[in-house]
Amino acid sequence: MNANQLKEKIRAGALGAYAHLYADPAAQAKRYLAAIDAFCALYGTDREIRLFSVPGRSELSGNHTDHNHGRVLAGAIDRDIIAVAAKTDDGLVRIKSEGYPEDVVALADIADPARFTPFTSQALLAGICNAFARDGLAVGGFCAYTTTEVLKGSGISSSAAFEVQCGNIMNHLYNGGAVPNEEIAKMAQYAENVYFGKPCGLMDQMACAVGGFLSIDFADPKNPVITPIAFSMAEAGYKLCIVNTGGNHADLNEDYASVPQEMKAVASFFGREVLRGLTESDIVSSIPVLREAVGDRAILRALHFLRENERVSAQVAALKEQDFDAFLSLVLESGASSFRYLQNVFTVKNVGEQGLSLALAVTEGLLQGKGCAWRVHGGGFAGTIQAFVKTEYAEEYRAVMDSVFGEGAVMMLSVRPEGATEIKL
Repeated sequence: MNANQLKEKIRAGALGAYAHLYADPAAQAKRYLAAIDAFCALYGTDREIRLFSVPGRSELSGNHTDHNHGRVLAGAIDRDIIAVAAKTDDGLVRIKSEGYPEDVVALADIADPARFTPFTSQALLAGICNAFARDGLAVGGFCAYTTTEVLKGSGISSSAAFEVQCGNIMNHLYNGGAVPNEEIAKMAQYAENVYFGKPCGLMDQMACAVGGFLSIDFADPKNPVITPIAFSMAEAGYKLCIVNTGGNHADLNEDYASVPQEMKAVASFFGREVLRGLTESDIVSSIPVLREAVGDRAILRALHFLRENERVSAQVAALKEQDFDAFLSLVLESGASSFRYLQNVFTVKNVGEQGLSLALAVTEGLLQGKGCAWRVHGGGFAGTIQAFVKTEYAEEYRAVMDSVFGEGAVMMLSVRPEGATEIKL
């Protein structure tokens, strides 16, 4: 359909068919209409255009376990990045994201990562295009405009949602939507590892791409075991609150990279590529030599991985047994382990800024003894914490945390049942 036809359908309430994605389709209609207008202003009104959506994600357990082939518990959330896109025949892929310069990639250049500046969205886009070509899939030019509620630095995976959206568009425009979302997630990880330059795991991309509430076991990262979990926080009487402390993720790439690097240094000592498969007794019995070989922090991070990996299994079991109290107790254990052993709550490059530590301290004072739980959220070092708050305390919690970190700091979220998708009206 062209822009006018799509806008007519949206104004007529067609987004109501996506009530499972959007609690307020009318509010989202305004967002989609504005995105179509912005696309037309950039790329013209005479194109056949299509609409796409990819959610952000919340890591519920498994802090920094995926990159060492561990287990995670995650959920797609009801905040998404949407795109208006159209095919082109000029050999270029162009994406203009609201608030950012346009990214342009020539398909003739995508085979060489060195042609793209690391840590840029252009590099991510090129990596996604190359992943399709590498796998023998159809690749073609397109132009797109995106706008997002998955805000950068908010800890709900803005980069993963963007990567997956690039793949989502290419999948539907040129491959009939036939590429499984799990494969799109792997392509997104490839783009981030090889083109962007960040040695991330696969959890963020997989949660954004697949959707729902799920556990993921990365023992075989090429074939992760994805298990949907039938669970409703609303029925349990809780809100999932993500608190944005306003910390800046800029210049933290080295901090993020140090976690998998140090864990893998310990694994390498034992002749392994990753920690999965080692036991705590393996580590403890070798500590005297390990301290000299890799340093104390690497050992602590390895111990965190081993314990966190087992914690995820226990949390999945608790949810399946509807034992939410046991789940919350393990959330608190996870948060304590991240703070003390993984050490990703603040960066040692700027110890004067400890927004996550402050948020955790204030949260503990507010929620201690009230049947709630809290922990660092996502990669850490800056950004967000996560709290599982009883509904009866949620508004009070929001008010206090907003007074500390600014109006709108608290995001109250629900789990979105669907991942990367085309919005067909």
